[in-house]
Formats: sequence, C-alpha cells, structure tokens
Amino acid sequence: MPNTPYALNVDEAVAYSRIGRSTLYTALRNGELTARKVGRRTVILRQDLEAWLERSPAYANVA
Repeated sequence: MPNTPYALNVDEAVAYSRIGRSTLYTALRNGELTARKVGRRTVILRQDLEAWLERSPAYANVA
C-alpha cells in the first residue's frame, strides 16, 4: 500500500488488514497485538499489525 502511514488508528488498521474490528480488539485484549496511546488516540504501528498477521496460523485445507 503506497504512502501507508507509520501508525494507524483502529479504523485504519481494520481497513488496512481487512480484519474485523472485533477480531482486532480481541487480539489487543489478549496481548497478541500491541496498541499505543498518543494523547487520547489509540494507534497501532503498521509493523506491529503486519507482524501479528504474519504470526497468525496458516490456513490448512482439511477435506
């Protein structure tokens, strides 16, 4: 994604990753994904989001 910002707010992280908002908040609550507070804003570093996605289990088609 060209010109992607270094830090994303929750809505941007959801749009960037195409992961549901509930799934994102669950990952934050479980400590799997780190968010930071900047003033009153909650931001997620793009590299943290990408690393979390990379650590997610691969899809295994079991038929």
